[in-house]
Amino acid sequence: MHRPASSSPDEEPLITEALGSRYSHPKPNDHLHGAYLIFFLLGIGSLLPWNFFITAKHYWMYKLQNCSGPAGQGVSDLQVSVLVSKQEKVAAFHPFCSFSPPFPLKDFFESYVSIASTVPSLLCLVGNFLLVNRVPASVRILSSLFVMLAVFLVITVLVKVDTSAWTTAFFALTMACVAVVSSSSTVFTSSIFGLSSLFPMKNLQALNSGQAMGGTISAIASMIDLAAAADVTDSALAYFLTADIFIVICIMVYLLLPRLEYSRYYMSSLKESPAQTTLQPGSSTADEAEPGGTTNTSFLAKSTRIPPLRPILQKTALLGFCLFYIFFISIIVFPSLSSNIESVSKSSGSPWSTKYFVPLTSFLLYNFADWCGRQITAWIQVPGPRSKLLPVLVLLRTIFLPLFILSNYQPRAHIQMVVFNRDVYPVVFTALLGLSNGYLGTLVIIYGPKIVPKELAEAAGVVMTFYVVLGLAVGSACSVLVVHLM
Repeated sequence: MHRPASSSPDEEPLITEALGSRYSHPKPNDHLHGAYLIFFLLGIGSLLPWNFFITAKHYWMYKLQNCSGPAGQGVSDLQVSVLVSKQEKVAAFHPFCSFSPPFPLKDFFESYVSIASTVPSLLCLVGNFLLVNRVPASVRILSSLFVMLAVFLVITVLVKVDTSAWTTAFFALTMACVAVVSSSSTVFTSSIFGLSSLFPMKNLQALNSGQAMGGTISAIASMIDLAAAADVTDSALAYFLTADIFIVICIMVYLLLPRLEYSRYYMSSLKESPAQTTLQPGSSTADEAEPGGTTNTSFLAKSTRIPPLRPILQKTALLGFCLFYIFFISIIVFPSLSSNIESVSKSSGSPWSTKYFVPLTSFLLYNFADWCGRQITAWIQVPGPRSKLLPVLVLLRTIFLPLFILSNYQPRAHIQMVVFNRDVYPVVFTALLGLSNGYLGTLVIIYGPKIVPKELAEAAGVVMTFYVVLGLAVGSACSVLVVHLM
């Protein structure tokens, strides 16, 4: 397909638009990169709630020890960090504390969070696809942000509530909050992905890069709270208040987005329905509608309120599998396996091995590597969307499963062999896991909406998000099995 010589790769979608399209007048510039920064911030906000849930491990372990009452106050984060991995040390947490729930809530907390966050999200994602042409994107995005804010305010309030008498009920309430927040986050993420698909590819890349930065920010905030706060509840309160504030920031910047001339130019297509769109014979959009050179525009010309799913699935089948498998492998390893890999020198009692090893080598390192991988796609975009090398690289990530299983995962009851018994191994493995997840995942996501007709770009963005959530849902279920087998 012909690309005008004056066009920059960053400014052009993969599918060139037909002459005489609605974008025939001069394209405005993204003044001061305002739209790029807004999408970057919205990307941070899209995964920030889930990242704040999983990186606050020291707080959840504290609550689930059944020691959040007055007798347990004043326990330092160092003590919590030492005790979070082994149930047999609960008695040392406080002489009057006992672990009452009938199953080890804390040992499988990350796995249960993964299930509670992904399974309900699938239903919400299907609903969001059906509502793409029925409910405006602004309504879906703002309503999901307000729901996330409301639930996080409840979580923030519960930080200072004594839950020692109802630990199991608190666990159930937490899982319910995870389900609601994750479902709202899924609607927000898929809607904002669909919206960004109408913009040049660099804006979609900004959204993906922002998602990884959200994980990095949450990990850094967790580290600061862990180091600065003397009381675990004070640390958690400041931590969750940070999330509350950032969700408010996301609401404000999204309201600012349509005010930019650059954004209005690309968002004008939201005012048109697929039924109103007519395709010119010989246009590139029509050529992409059906494989094999047969132009069939009936699915776009039909007066329907639900986007046609079949042509999207046909175009994105291989990319969808790649996206599914990338996040399937990642969620099995992170955080269920990676956050339970201990320093081999933990017995020394040093702050590095007992307090900072897991937050640094698991959460912060993974999220930073993930962000780096996503950021690289702004300059390098290989292999291409139809390259055979792409699925090969995706399948090669399966090797991370045995690498992490054979590291110093604790506690382990069945697989006793530890092959990689030096701290440098999980550091390298986690960096490669995050880097590959960020780079390959972002490539596939930005390719998906760009290989379908322009009129289906928003719906294709939702479908690509479905592949992500499906991979997370299946992977989270498998992570529970893997942890039990360990």
